[in-house]
Amino acid sequence: MVTSRLKRLVYLALTVTLLIAGCQSERSSLNPRGEGAQSIANLWMLMLLIGTIVYSQVVSVLIFALFRRREETDENAPPDKSPTSRNARLFILANGFAIPLAILTVVIVLNFFTLLELSPEAAPVDLTIDVIGHRYWWEVRYEDQQIVTANEIHIPTNARVRLRLTSEDVIHSFWVPALNGKADLIPGQTNQLILNTPNAGEYYGQCAELCGLQHAGMLLKVIAAPQSDFEAWVAEQQKPAITSEDGLIQRGEQIFLGAACVYCHQIRGTGASGVIGPDLTHIGSRTTLAAGVIPNNTANLAGWIVDPQSIKPGNLMPPMYLEGDDLQALVAYLQSLR
Repeated sequence: MVTSRLKRLVYLALTVTLLIAGCQSERSSLNPRGEGAQSIANLWMLMLLIGTIVYSQVVSVLIFALFRRREETDENAPPDKSPTSRNARLFILANGFAIPLAILTVVIVLNFFTLLELSPEAAPVDLTIDVIGHRYWWEVRYEDQQIVTANEIHIPTNARVRLRLTSEDVIHSFWVPALNGKADLIPGQTNQLILNTPNAGEYYGQCAELCGLQHAGMLLKVIAAPQSDFEAWVAEQQKPAITSEDGLIQRGEQIFLGAACVYCHQIRGTGASGVIGPDLTHIGSRTTLAAGVIPNNTANLAGWIVDPQSIKPGNLMPPMYLEGDDLQALVAYLQSLR
C-alpha cells in the first residue's frame, strides 16, 4: 500500500514538473518574450481565471446538491409559490443567463481590444520581411536589403517587424509562440504578422497547419539581436559568395556548378540561379539544415546531400551520388559560404 501511494506521488510530481517545464520552454505561448505574445498570454490568463472560478462554482453546487438534506415542504402549498421554487428560478436565471452573459461580454470586449493591439496596422513598422512557405521549409526575403535566406529570420530588438506571409504550394501556418500568435500562409494571398521583442535571443517556431508528411519537421528560428549586430548581419548577407584560393573549396565549387544543384539552388555571384530550393549563398552561416531538423555541421551536411530522405522522409530534395573525395570537396565549399 505504501509503495503504491509513493508511486502515485512520484507520478504526480513528475507530471507537475513536466507541466511547469512546458510552460517555460521556448515553444510555449505561456513564456512570452514579444509584445504580441504578451497580449495573448494576458488574455489567456484572464480566461483561465474566469474558467477556474466558474468550474469551482459548478463543482461546489454539485457537492451541495449531493450532500444537502431534503427540506420538508408543505404539501398543500402551490408548487410555484413555495420559497424553494422561487429560489430555484432565481438560481437558474442568475447562473444560466445573467452571469454567462456578463462573462461572455467581458471576454468578447477584451478579445476585441487584444485583436486591435495585434493588428499589423496598429503602428508604423521599422522593417518588412517576406516569408514564403514551401514543403517543407521557409523562404525568407528582405526585399529592401536585397537578402534571401531560409529557415532563419533575423530581426533587431525593440523594432516593429512586419512579416508578409504567403505560400508557394499548400496552406502553412507561421507560429513562434514566444513572440506572437499564429498566422496562415495561403497560396495567392498575403497575410501579415508583427514581431516585436526587447529581448535578444533565439526563438523557435514551426508550421502549425498540417501541410504534408514533414509538417512536424518544418521548423524555423527567429534570431533577435541589438540593432548594431543586426546591421552587421545584413552587411554580411548582402555580399555575394566569396571566391576562395583553397584548392579543395575551388574543386567543390566546380562540382556544385557542374551538378544538378544549380537547377534548384541559387548562389549569388555564381552561375547557380535555381529558385526551387533554398538560396545557398550564405548557407555556412546558418545554424541548422533541413528547416531546423539537424544542426549545420560537416557530417550532417554530407549526410543531407547523399541521402536527404533518411533524414527527412518526404522532402523534395533528391539524393546526390558522389565519390568520397568529391563529397568532401562539395561540403567544404558549402561550409565556406558564410
